[in-house]
Amino acid sequence: MAAARLSPEQISALASELPGWSLVNGKLHRDLRFADFNEAFGFMARVALIAEAMGHHPEWSNVWNRVVIDLTTHDAGGLSDLDVELARRIGTLL
Repeated sequence: MAAARLSPEQISALASELPGWSLVNGKLHRDLRFADFNEAFGFMARVALIAEAMGHHPEWSNVWNRVVIDLTTHDAGGLSDLDVELARRIGTLL
């Protein structure tokens, strides 16, 4: 089943639906800081398990205590319901 691309109205509502996330270059974006590398990498490992189970993987990077996440659905050509769901699940880990 293909991911449902979000409408402009749904995208506009994301700021209130997903606290801490912003829209940057058409992607859901989050910049997180942790106490140290171990905490950041542990967080990434937990996100990786969720992403793999969903079959939907983030664009992300890690430098020491910082994790930067960008979510988009390439197959849908933009933001989709999968991005929103992954962002919500990531939020439960924080």
